[in-house]
Amino acid sequence: MPFLPFIVFWCVSKKWGYRYLATLGIGELVNGVVKLTVCAYRPWIRSDLIEPAGDSKVAATGYSFPSGHTMNGTSTYGTTLVWQRKKRKWLAVLCGVMVALTGLSRNFLGVHTPQDVAVGMTEAIIIIIVVGAVQKKVGGNNRTLDILSLVGVAALVCVLIYITVKPYPMDYVDGVLLVDPSKMMNDCFKAVGAFLGLLAGSYIERHHIHYEIPVGAKNLPLLTFAGFMLAFGWKEYFAPATVVPAFGGHWGNFTAHFVLWFYPVAVWPVFIKKWAND
Repeated sequence: MPFLPFIVFWCVSKKWGYRYLATLGIGELVNGVVKLTVCAYRPWIRSDLIEPAGDSKVAATGYSFPSGHTMNGTSTYGTTLVWQRKKRKWLAVLCGVMVALTGLSRNFLGVHTPQDVAVGMTEAIIIIIVVGAVQKKVGGNNRTLDILSLVGVAALVCVLIYITVKPYPMDYVDGVLLVDPSKMMNDCFKAVGAFLGLLAGSYIERHHIHYEIPVGAKNLPLLTFAGFMLAFGWKEYFAPATVVPAFGGHWGNFTAHFVLWFYPVAVWPVFIKKWAND
């Protein structure tokens, strides 16, 4: 699912690909800033009565409020619901069910409270509506998009300054720091890097690449699959083994996600244009 926007952008709808990316990018930023502002501990830290399932204590990174998985799930499935509500009603209904199940799963696993889930879902719904309205209003006006991009870059700088200078709770249990704020910042650095990659990639694509989906090209499915595999390999294997260790948790994750989101709009489309009809 994290790569669905890439696939949509390359071979289904450039407009909706951008909408997916913008919604997810803004959602992760907002969620990250709210998490690092509230600094709510995970449910099992706040109550001994809660025992999370499986390896959730290790896998569930970051602070608890609001739920990042719920926000991401609602952003992805919710955008699909809006897109397909008139074309494929069965798919829209399925996406609505998936939004509900994603939120429920976070409570069932014991990694989030109902409040975490409700707020994560709400912020995603608001962002879906706002991104859709802005996209409809702006259309393909490059000058307006460039201005919005500059505003976005300025906002990203402010986010980085804010999360690195603000105070964080430093609670200890038996001499051990309960939650390390430095580690909790990693997800926000990922979000900032990803969104900056989208802004930079979008500028290059709109002004220089002018990508149009080569509808009907025999090589398009294969090129889309190859592009997906490269993105998957970078995210899951290559970046964690090279860039992240080299630059550290904060700037390593920032760089890895910058590349990951720059790639689908400003790199792989060049190869699709070149090879789609060969």
